[in-house]
Amino acid sequence: MKTIANISLGSDRDDYDIQTQFMGKDFRLLRFGTNGDPDKAADLIQEWDSKVDAIGLGSFKAPYDLGMQRLKGKQKEKLRQLCKQLSSPLTTGDTLREVGHEWSIRHIQHKFGNNYFNNKKILFFSGMINSPLAKILSEYTTNLTFCDPIFENGIPKFLKSMNDLKLYAKGLHKILEWVPSKKFSNFASPVQNYNQFLVSRAIQESQVIVAPYYRFYNYLGDCGLKELGRKVVITSTAYDDRVNFLKERGVDVIIDTTPKIIKKVVGVSVLEAMIMVALDKTPETLSNDDLLEVITDLRMDPRLIYPTGEARRVNRFAFVVYPLSREYLKKFKPVQLASKFSPILGLDTIEKLAAYFPPFVYSKVTGIKSPTGVEAEGWLIALGATPRQMLAHGPEFLNSRLLKATEMAKHMGAQIIGLGTLTKPLGDAGETVAKLSAIPVTTGNSYSASAALWAAAEAVRKLGLIKMEKGKKMRAKTMVIGATGAVGSVCSRLLATAFDKIYMIDVHHAELLALKEWISDETPDVKMQVSTRADKFLADMDVIILASAMTEKNAIDINTVKPGCVITDVNRPLNFTVKDAKKRPDVLIIASGEIALPGEPEMREIGLPPGVAYASLAETIVLALEGRFENFSVGRNIEWEKVSEIYKMGLKHDMQLAGISGLEGPIADKDFKRVRELAMKSRKPARKKKKPSASKSKTKSK
Repeated sequence: MKTIANISLGSDRDDYDIQTQFMGKDFRLLRFGTNGDPDKAADLIQEWDSKVDAIGLGSFKAPYDLGMQRLKGKQKEKLRQLCKQLSSPLTTGDTLREVGHEWSIRHIQHKFGNNYFNNKKILFFSGMINSPLAKILSEYTTNLTFCDPIFENGIPKFLKSMNDLKLYAKGLHKILEWVPSKKFSNFASPVQNYNQFLVSRAIQESQVIVAPYYRFYNYLGDCGLKELGRKVVITSTAYDDRVNFLKERGVDVIIDTTPKIIKKVVGVSVLEAMIMVALDKTPETLSNDDLLEVITDLRMDPRLIYPTGEARRVNRFAFVVYPLSREYLKKFKPVQLASKFSPILGLDTIEKLAAYFPPFVYSKVTGIKSPTGVEAEGWLIALGATPRQMLAHGPEFLNSRLLKATEMAKHMGAQIIGLGTLTKPLGDAGETVAKLSAIPVTTGNSYSASAALWAAAEAVRKLGLIKMEKGKKMRAKTMVIGATGAVGSVCSRLLATAFDKIYMIDVHHAELLALKEWISDETPDVKMQVSTRADKFLADMDVIILASAMTEKNAIDINTVKPGCVITDVNRPLNFTVKDAKKRPDVLIIASGEIALPGEPEMREIGLPPGVAYASLAETIVLALEGRFENFSVGRNIEWEKVSEIYKMGLKHDMQLAGISGLEGPIADKDFKRVRELAMKSRKPARKKKKPSASKSKTKSK
């Protein structure tokens, strides 16, 4: 039987004497904690030297991977000198720790869709101790914060990048110029309190905490639910007491970079010692390739612990909101303050000033949970510019503010940002912003188009003017204006599956014929008509989809539309105005369909019922839940595949059609009833006046 002694500066309450099998050999593992006493540890090393097959040093401050080569060399030389004095091989587990750290992060990143750590806000209590982890995580996020100056030097300053950490390690960082002199010692207590405040706030604002095994409780001992609730904690050798400690403080996920390959949790130095003995290697001859082979063969994956017993993952998003009119501006706090201190300012002046406001957080969004178990939370980031001001200033003005919003979202830890359907003011529908943004971007146009058709189908059902039979197509006529465009072709293909007659209008003759042939192959039982003019068939249409801006050739005269017609406008900005709608109260014009979010969403009022979002916002949330952190709906051409894909993803995450919006907001049941009654009345043929009889006419003439 092989014997491994683990001499640790950690607590003796974790001591053990166990027997196990590993790599076909029997092992006895002994642990001796010294409660931070290095002299006792030295005595134990001498006591067990030559009595065991290997000694693993635990809870010792590992040599830094960063810093001046001279300093790193001195640290390694001390270990070499210690090893020379011993008969039994001695290891700190550094080789396995370095390989294991990188493997742990890459394994988790791959296991959860290659996006688990994307743009996460990660706080390191010690970047120097955990520099291998920091290097790997920096490949997935630049949102890194290091507390080394605070804990090592008492300096109230964070490091914010790997470059800062490297400079700090070399002793060249300007922060070292701030080291207090002896005269400053009288103020040590206030500075210490301030440092504790800074660290507490930084923990609260972070999403992932990296806590070294070394001095674990020194770093986390003062933290409570306020600091650690809903966090991911990365550490190593998470004994049961540490898991329970984190569980009591509401931690969602613990990532233990030390694999648990036997029943008992043992330190990385013990694992390396066991591998070394099993392979008959020494610390000098044990190579990274040896460790890679063992890790692969034994599936030494990191431990993923969910303290609550339920798998938890939270993805984060941001979404840009803006005031639709001057009245909406009054809901923004900056405007409320401006009105309070300068009551003489008129709305015109406030509207112009608000356009120059920097982006600010309008609301935190929480409580969104998919049936898959994934959760999403985020921020509504407000711009102060109304659509009128956006048009007045031009796309460059708006793009610059949107880029500031994306940068703000990145620093808060958002993994994707939605721009909303600001197509016309943006000029290129978000393409410029997407190219320059620090995080992925979507406009929400794909889900807006999908939701609009979804809403049109529901509106037809609610109006009840078209006979619908289960399993059969609707015996009605529908028209798509702009049929060959990206959105129009999608709409045409979808409508062909639901209606028996479809009219496709566009100016592109050959493309219309190609689309007709395509749909014939897909849906042979639909009757199709193609044309370059809408006015030829307008009066007979039951449903009209406006998939492009109206021109002289395809313009719709609202007065000629059939009573009870449902018009769905998927354009932004809309083709119709409130004034147009009021001309025909017997016609239903749909602007969009609203989406009911899964879970128990909470956010500030956005003009919709609680738990309901505009389709463009819902698209951003769906992508966050799905972990699709990519530029999705960008540019003017919306792809059929993406409209279909976002619809399916929405259903997967339990997105439901919550309501239908017209030009003046949500359409209530009473509105459907009113339109139906007016349409039925308009459709009734006018009664012809009876001609007077010949006898009556003669009598009257007399």
